[in-house]
Amino acid sequence: MTNPSKPAKETAAPRAIPRVVSLIALVGVLVLTAVLFFQVMALFVVPLFLAAVLVVVFEPLFKWFVHKLPGKKALPAFCTTAVILLAVLVPCVLFGLQAYAEIAPLTAVSSGEPGADPRIDPASRLGVFGQLWNADFDKLCQPQPDPESEEYNADEAVGVVERARLTKIADAYKQVVGKPLTTDEFNRLKRQALSIAGEEGPHSLLVGLKAVGSIALGLLVMTVSVFYFFVDGPHMVKTMMHLSPLDDAYEEELLEQFAQVSRAVVVATVLSAVVQGLLAGIGYYFAMDEGPIFLLTVLTMVLAMVPFVGAMAVWGFVAIVLFVQGHTGAAIGLAIYGAAIVSTVDNVIKPIVLHGQSKLHPLLALLSVLGGVTALGPIGILVGPMLVAFLQALLTMLRKELESLEEEGGLSITSARPEPQPAKPAAKSAAKPKKRR
Repeated sequence: MTNPSKPAKETAAPRAIPRVVSLIALVGVLVLTAVLFFQVMALFVVPLFLAAVLVVVFEPLFKWFVHKLPGKKALPAFCTTAVILLAVLVPCVLFGLQAYAEIAPLTAVSSGEPGADPRIDPASRLGVFGQLWNADFDKLCQPQPDPESEEYNADEAVGVVERARLTKIADAYKQVVGKPLTTDEFNRLKRQALSIAGEEGPHSLLVGLKAVGSIALGLLVMTVSVFYFFVDGPHMVKTMMHLSPLDDAYEEELLEQFAQVSRAVVVATVLSAVVQGLLAGIGYYFAMDEGPIFLLTVLTMVLAMVPFVGAMAVWGFVAIVLFVQGHTGAAIGLAIYGAAIVSTVDNVIKPIVLHGQSKLHPLLALLSVLGGVTALGPIGILVGPMLVAFLQALLTMLRKELESLEEEGGLSITSARPEPQPAKPAAKSAAKPKKRR
């Protein structure tokens, strides 16, 4: 009679091998699918990330709508998303209207309209040259007649008028550039204009349309994601927590860090941009006699949010224009004021706000923002501090796990060496003399 337990032992090892192979194959398929999934979703990573940040920032408003509009979450989510869009679109529309009101006199000067502001010097703003160039562009780009041809004598009367207009263009060019317009320079400019219009024009148009389409698609994805994150956000988070191998307490801690850092970075960025814009507006008011002060102030606020561009792109340009126009004192004063006050405020406000809301050290907060922007671009202003906060949280989690293992007796993290034991006094009779070598 055979022993039934013996075949079971013999078949246990062969069954374990296919299971390991199946696990390896499953992991391989999972990695391949994850890579393909990332390639598909790579274009939408930034819009989805920004949508998550907006949901965290506007969560109190969403809860207020939920309280005021009981029932399904679709209506409160729609109202909150609409408020977010209005918070972006309404300032843009108002800014556009005010910008048009302040730029209209400059446009009138360039086009020669009778409603132009007489206090604006056209030559200092390239208005005369732009007006004459636009008026004669079509005719200047046409081939000139041969002096030996029959058409030359017939068009000589018309050529007198054209030469007079060309003389005005030459005078305007000399007034703007500072040197006379030679025939070679004129032909070079004409060839360059034809080249740009014929070659670079369609290419630039395609590039512009592609950029606009990409931005529009990103805004659409972000808007739709904001709506669905408000509606199904908690369910999505629970699903991800269920699939994640981390402990639920650790996952909740990471989510809390994400929320805190997101709010802190958004508040710090917006507050810093507003303060820089207002301070720059004060400088524009005292440095400029006339000009689009409101437009420059708002533009400073907007560009102050862009890393490595910042408010300096605006007040520096204004200082250069003032210097070219002959206002040397105002230009130097605005440059000193902008470098010492306006652009320095950013390095003070952001670390303080990040330290107060996300518990990051001010120096670490500043370095995380600068390093994130350097490594990842503009989105790094959010990702940089978030990675630092996540690293702190993960190190804290690791410390807790090691402490729990130490309490269970499986691992010691306090000291790698065993604690020294007190030496027992040796008996005199047991003491042995040391051997001499």
